[in-house]
Amino acid sequence: MMTAIAKRALAGLVLAGLSVSGVGQAEEAASMSLLEDALGATWPGMVEGATVVDWQGEVLQEGDNGYTCMPTPPSMSGRAPMCLDEAWMAWAQAWQNREPFTAERLGIAYMLAGDEGASNLDPYAEGPTEDNQWVVEGPHLMIIGPPALLEAFPADPDNGGPYLMWKGTDYQHLMVPVDARP
Repeated sequence: MMTAIAKRALAGLVLAGLSVSGVGQAEEAASMSLLEDALGATWPGMVEGATVVDWQGEVLQEGDNGYTCMPTPPSMSGRAPMCLDEAWMAWAQAWQNREPFTAERLGIAYMLAGDEGASNLDPYAEGPTEDNQWVVEGPHLMIIGPPALLEAFPADPDNGGPYLMWKGTDYQHLMVPVDARP
């Protein structure tokens, strides 16, 4: 999903060729904007060591701390960058491909810039409806783990603390707000 060494090499050659003109500077500025957006998902101490990729898999920053950060998806109008550890990357691949997933260990993801919203009930909802409990969350962490570890948490996003999103699905995860909702 995120491996694109050939794309990165080709993009580097293209950027090198374009840098003679103003187009190369525009591309570089766009990459920096994506990089800054992606790193806005995490805390300052993680910024330097995180790998950052865009949504085509192009590596914008190499890292070594086990986290992969991505900018806001291009389909969204607001902000929703995220930084995922290895367990979350496996979760994301399963979710994206609609494959079964069971977390075998704890995983942590950061979305400290908040998000544009998601259904608390349906992992594939694309917008709010009367019955899908749409939640626009402020800065938060997300935790996955073996289902037995998460079952005791409430699924109510308005309970004033952590809540289980997508409860009962292969993609359930604990949402941990760290600041108020927008």
